[in-house]
Amino acid sequence: MGDKNILFQVINWDTVTKTNHPGEVGNSTWQTLQFPGLRVRIVEYTAGYIADHWCQKGHIVHCLEGEVISELETGEKSTLTKGMTYIVTDELSSHRSLAQTDVKLLIIDGDFLKYQP
Repeated sequence: MGDKNILFQVINWDTVTKTNHPGEVGNSTWQTLQFPGLRVRIVEYTAGYIADHWCQKGHIVHCLEGEVISELETGEKSTLTKGMTYIVTDELSSHRSLAQTDVKLLIIDGDFLKYQP
């Protein structure tokens, strides 16, 4: 079996440790599972959260609860509400998250989102 294969498993997120990641304003907590070439996270932002950086990584972001604004460095903003998702490849945008209310997201990123010219 190759070193990037992931065996079947069920994840009980209640048992995954939360880590704190302060934003420019507000706070985020991450529950992270790291596999070879793949990261899966439950991320929660407090109301008023503003990310402390512009991100160029690719993600699949699915809103589980609340509402999050994804702001592009160009000034364009998109709002995700519960049940909505955005997808972007590495290096195709500079984006950051803003939250006016508490929000809970499922975020998946990894090698499969690397930019391919």
